[in-house]
This record gives sequence, structure tokens and C-alpha cells, in this order.
Amino acid sequence: MTRHEEQGEDGELGGHGEHGGRRGRRPVLWKAAGLTLAGALVLGVAAAGWAYRHLDDNITGVDIDGALGDDRPARAVTAPSASGADATPLPTGALTLLVLGSDSRSGKENKALGGGDSGGARSDTAMVVHVDAGRRSATVVSIPRDTLVTRPSCPRTSGGPTSVAHGVMFNTAYEVGGPVCAVKTVESLTGVRMDHYVEVDFSGFARIVDALGGVTVTTDQDIDDDSHLHLAAGTHHLDGTTALALARTRHGIGDGSDLGRIGLQQKLVKALLDQIAHVGLLTDPARLYRVADALTAGLTTDTGLDSLGELTKLGRSLEGLTSGAVTTVTMPVVTAPSDPNRVVAKQPQARQLWQSLR
Repeated sequence: MTRHEEQGEDGELGGHGEHGGRRGRRPVLWKAAGLTLAGALVLGVAAAGWAYRHLDDNITGVDIDGALGDDRPARAVTAPSASGADATPLPTGALTLLVLGSDSRSGKENKALGGGDSGGARSDTAMVVHVDAGRRSATVVSIPRDTLVTRPSCPRTSGGPTSVAHGVMFNTAYEVGGPVCAVKTVESLTGVRMDHYVEVDFSGFARIVDALGGVTVTTDQDIDDDSHLHLAAGTHHLDGTTALALARTRHGIGDGSDLGRIGLQQKLVKALLDQIAHVGLLTDPARLYRVADALTAGLTTDTGLDSLGELTKLGRSLEGLTSGAVTTVTMPVVTAPSDPNRVVAKQPQARQLWQSLR
């Protein structure tokens, strides 16, 4: 008996015995399995590539730096990021962002969530978010939309500048000049350079909350608002639509002014941070994708953040930031002498607050 025949008998090489035909198919089966695995890998890589491009294309970018040029407060001087084994270490310097919630009714989903007139858009939520060096603590300063300000001259996308306007509501800056004018007005008001701009619309906010599995918020009083929100005082787990209604609640709490709404919005900021920590996005790829898709679909940023890579880097640099390390405050204001329904910055308290963030 030849060596080949012996190996065939014990099945190692698939010889010509009684079961030789079955053994002869093993290399074919392994080849088929290998091709199937290779195909799955190719499809997986293609799907990952499609997902990346899809998320990247979701983001809308605005070239604020190009539009405003050098007529802005100076950038804060920060120490360079620590170097190490990572070829591209995460940034650790202080950072200031202007975060706006747009009340645009453009699009079917935004119109359904917002209700009312679909024309125009304003920034009914404005928060200056200052992240301290090390990115383990932050201060969120809300600017009331009813604050009367001097709106500076801003470049229009259609060409030519807007006129300087005195004693106008803060949120008209976005209405007349979009993100560029919103940033310039905030920088004029605060003297603080905005390193980045982030805007989320109605539908984007609601989708983010739903993708996270909702948020838990405790209200100090009953809420019965014309935003169709009805909540008893206490702790509630809210879906996206209800969380959006809470963020828009104004007339059903306090004195019906924008200041009461700001308090609820600040609760929601901390609730979102708590929920992100609770669900463990990095260990749940499917949920991570849903959150990323919801976030990017309703997002407008400056061109420094308008790619998935830059947003991911920012997110990773903030992983150690917990809700307990976030201080929420409202810009100090007093009733405007010219209009009891409006407010103006209270000095010197407002000026001192902004100086602490430079």
C-alpha cells in the first residue's frame, strides 16, 4: 500500500476508500467557506465605508472663519496636547462653543414638531459652552432670547452687510444673518472667541433623544403648556417628542418668560449627559450608529467640525466630562427699562462672567 493510499484510508488527504468521495470534497468546502468569509468581510468593509460617508454627508458646514475674518476676539492661548504613543493625540486645551437650537420649520418633520408658521428661523436656545483645559469640567451659559443687544453689522450670504441695530432681541441675529451673524453677535456681547459653532434643529434633537432611549428629567412643578406638554411635578422618562416639548415650554412655568424655559433646557443638557453615560455607546455599535445618524442628520457646524472625523475627535476628547462636572448658569440680566417684556445684561455681573471664560 502506498503512502498516498494510507493517508487516504485515515482521511487526512481524502484517498479512494469507501468514504473517499466525501473526504475529497473537504478542500472544496473549506474553499467555499473561505470565499464566503472573504465576501462577508468585503461587504462589511463596504457597509462601513457607506455608513461613514452617509454620516459624513449628513453634516452641514458653514465657513464662519472665512466669513468673519480677523474682526473677532483673539483666540485663547492653550498648551499643546500631550504627545505619546498615539500619532494624533486628542486635544486637551480649553474650548468654547456656541450651541444653538434652531426653531426652523423647514422640512416636513420640523414643521410637524414645531407647529405654527414655517417661514423664517430664530435661535430660541443659545448656550455658550466653555470646556476647561483638560476637558474634564465645563460651564454652560444660557443667553435669554429676549435679551436686547446691539446687533453688529454681519455679512450676508447673498452679498453685502447687514446694518448695525441697537436694542434688538438677541435671537434676531440668526434670523437676519444665520450662523455667521449669531456668532458675531455673541462674540460682540461676550468678548469671547467662539472656537466652534453647533446648531441642532427640532427634528434632530428629538431623534437624538429617541436614539439614546429617552432621557430622565425631574420637574419641580406641574407643567401645563401651550406646547401641548402636560407633566405633573416629579421624575419622568421622556421620549424625543416630549423632551422637545419640555425644551420649548415657556408659558406653563414660572412667570411665563424665557428664563423659566432656560432652567428646563439646562436640566435637559445634564439629562442627556447622564443618558449617554448610562447606555455605554462605545460598547453598543448599533446604538452608537443610531445616535450618530440622528446627531449628524440635524446638525450644522462650522467648517472646523463638519466632518465625522473631527466630530469623533471632539467627542473622544470629552469622554471624561460628566454631568456632575458641568456648571449651568444664565447670563445675569435685569428687566429692560424700555420694555418690561425684555431683559438686558446686568452689569458688572455679566461682564465678570464672560471675563472668567476668556
